[in-house]
Amino acid sequence: MSSLANLLDSLTTEGELYEVLDNHSVRCHACGHRCLIHEGRRGICQVRFNAGGKLHVPWGYVAGLQNDPIEKKPFSHVLPGAGALTFGMLGCDYHCQFCQNWLTSQALRDPAADLSAQFVRKITPQEIVKQAQRVKASVVVSSYNEPLITSEWAAAIFKEAKQAGLMCAYVSNGNNTPEVMEYLRPYLDAYKVDLKSMNDKNYRSLGGTLKNTLDGIRRARDLGLWVEVVTLVIPGFNDSNEELWEAARFLAGVSPDIPWHVTAFHKDYHMTSPDNTSPQILIRAAEIGREAGLRYVYAGNLPGYVGEYESTHCPRCGSTLVKRSGYLIERNRITPEGKCPKCGEKIAGIWHLDGARS
Repeated sequence: MSSLANLLDSLTTEGELYEVLDNHSVRCHACGHRCLIHEGRRGICQVRFNAGGKLHVPWGYVAGLQNDPIEKKPFSHVLPGAGALTFGMLGCDYHCQFCQNWLTSQALRDPAADLSAQFVRKITPQEIVKQAQRVKASVVVSSYNEPLITSEWAAAIFKEAKQAGLMCAYVSNGNNTPEVMEYLRPYLDAYKVDLKSMNDKNYRSLGGTLKNTLDGIRRARDLGLWVEVVTLVIPGFNDSNEELWEAARFLAGVSPDIPWHVTAFHKDYHMTSPDNTSPQILIRAAEIGREAGLRYVYAGNLPGYVGEYESTHCPRCGSTLVKRSGYLIERNRITPEGKCPKCGEKIAGIWHLDGARS
């Protein structure tokens, strides 16, 4: 075992999202892989493992902890301008070739990611919430790696955060299960999903399936969470008009109020052959989203180059409601009741710290 594996295995506790099977095997319910894990073996994520017929799961540390603008997650319809104290651990249930957080997500899978050991910091849920209060964050977010596979740890933090009057959110690939979502539902307010492609072959190359993600989006929405969806638009991978239309139509069919963020790819990790996404490609994708019936469409990662698609507009009268430049909020005109001040249209989102959806 590597020194990183030894370190991470020492920072674990018995999980709650699993069932015991015969012969000391277990079935994990944290993500859509539903790994059957025999004694002495690890799940696909590498960080959940079976020791003595019990599932051990990550606990008691972070590999990233910082206060970000909530727009960076990205959430455009949750408390514009709020601080989001964001924490992450190590590991992922996918192996995306273009991952921009690969040092944390590919730990125990890619030897080059062993450098992530230097990021590990022991901490308690109470200390994380105290840090959120010190930096005046309004939201606590699990991100940087895939949060589903560290859900027991997130739930412990979110319990403390809720008691402190904070909101809680996941930044996830959407490969969830009914069990993990019911487990998290008492604490989660918002859930961002990466919809990486509408092609199942593409999804399988990344380590997932399209159906699980589409079901995960529907499930989060049906549970009453505020859902926003991001598609990283990669030239030659998922940027055809046909595929963008399919993604937009799917989301509009779940709810036209789901904000869809089409964001720019840049060469990273093992994917260095496609060109970086141009502003023109993002604008085309955003226009497709609007034509498909989505009421809130955004183009990200290229501030200053995508025009109106950085800001929130009233879907009824077209007024600019939240003027953005990158992560900076220049103006927020949404009324305290969550409406457009010009025409009175109700704007979907969470505009108050109490978590009530408009």
